[in-house]
Amino acid sequence: MISSFHLLPIIWTVVATGQAVISSKEEYTMPFFTKITSTQLDRLRQALAEADALVIGAGAGLSASAGLTYDGPRFRRYFGDFQKKYGIRDMYSGGFYPFQTLEEYWAWWSRQIWVNRYQAAPLPVYETLLSLVEGRDYFVLTTNVDHQFQRVGFDKKRIFYTQGDYGLWQCSKPCYQETYDNYETVQRMVAEQNNMRVPTELIPRCPKCGRPMTMNLRCDETFVQDEGWYRACGRYEDFLRRHRGGKTLYLELGVGANTPGIIKYPFWRLTAENPEATYACLNQGEAYAPGEIRKRAICMDGDIGETLHQLS
Repeated sequence: MISSFHLLPIIWTVVATGQAVISSKEEYTMPFFTKITSTQLDRLRQALAEADALVIGAGAGLSASAGLTYDGPRFRRYFGDFQKKYGIRDMYSGGFYPFQTLEEYWAWWSRQIWVNRYQAAPLPVYETLLSLVEGRDYFVLTTNVDHQFQRVGFDKKRIFYTQGDYGLWQCSKPCYQETYDNYETVQRMVAEQNNMRVPTELIPRCPKCGRPMTMNLRCDETFVQDEGWYRACGRYEDFLRRHRGGKTLYLELGVGANTPGIIKYPFWRLTAENPEATYACLNQGEAYAPGEIRKRAICMDGDIGETLHQLS
């Protein structure tokens, strides 16, 4: 165990305003890391069985474990032509590429939406997770925008997508706090695009002001938080309030260092504040917790899908 050296992470929470704001600074010792062992698996099984409530925090690592990878063979399979023409190397960076026309822009994005939002994930990781929590009092907080939880059957009213949804569009310069479903138009874009361009008539425009639409993804201050976003946020905050005490399991899956203030740091703090709570972290290469909650932390460094399968 690494000890004595102290970190001063800023603890963030998502509040009703929709902004990630500083709630407090807390001093933590350096985190400890743990490989997957039969003892750890047994501890997590017991924590799941005994929990009065389960708070699931999911990041990109969960979807990657389900096969929704953004680079490598899967990227080349769906975007080999874009790679050859534009030099784009992965789906993430492609989302920021400065396409010269909206026809090219939407050819890219319609494919990205289709393969990551409307197609089933290659591996049944989300289905396995659902089998572990069905019938339990749970809530999901996720920074993922691929909608996989709802697609496999998680209760819509028990999910809060903080960072947006591939399945929604918004005005590019929001004239109104409203989002729009994109399934039918995206389906046509994918089917009708030619030479990495969609037909001009399919380019989506805001029905209120006529400006081009864009993705409802949190990347700057123009992100639209519609009524559905605020309702989900309220349900999540209410769930946390009702389960601040008792045997609550905070199950963190695939959360990295990009946005730790949304899931990781609040989960640490909530566990520290509740002596009956347990914190579990499953992630490939990034499974750790601060020493202050070590006795009530279960950290497993390995493939999330394989770990969940062993638990089922």
